[in-house]
Amino acid sequence: MSEYSWPEENGRRMPDASSAWAETIRDLPVGTRITAEAIGRQPFGVFLSINGHPNAVGLARINRMPRCMELPTVGQHVTGQVIWHADHNHQVGVVLSEWAEHEDLLPRFRAGQVVDGHITKIAPIGVFVHLDDCVEGLIPLAGPTASAETYHEGQEIPVQIVAVDHERNRILLADATPYLRCASPARPLPRPNDPPDTA
Repeated sequence: MSEYSWPEENGRRMPDASSAWAETIRDLPVGTRITAEAIGRQPFGVFLSINGHPNAVGLARINRMPRCMELPTVGQHVTGQVIWHADHNHQVGVVLSEWAEHEDLLPRFRAGQVVDGHITKIAPIGVFVHLDDCVEGLIPLAGPTASAETYHEGQEIPVQIVAVDHERNRILLADATPYLRCASPARPLPRPNDPPDTA
């Protein structure tokens, strides 16, 4: 089975959602908690068979999915909440509980902070560093002194946040090891939970 498939390709018959649409809207109003099974995956989301409602087709759209999570696999059981009804194609919009409960930690990071992370991947463009749940940044490998040879996957490393791009969900980092060696004990570099410096 490929990463993406329609329900019919997984041996699932798509129900006649149009004939039962009025009943579906009545039984599954916005706000209703549901349990379901993933029956198909597409780049735009996952199709769901909603338990207790054989003629309802659910869709959890990818635009509601946190950036570090993945679509449920076909056959996986999920929980969620009804958030919309689409009259034109008789689908029930669902936000999955796992997605709704996820806290986006990216706003906690700001330029100038020094944080600890661990290296998850080394690529030609740079070193990827895991900072927190669903938060990863990049130390670019550019310039004559840049070398991937000083890093290894799994390595714990202090990094300084150079820039945070909230629109593209990216963090640009710099290796803070040289800076920490030079930091004055009287004026250390800021850490994530330090109050702003007013001096």
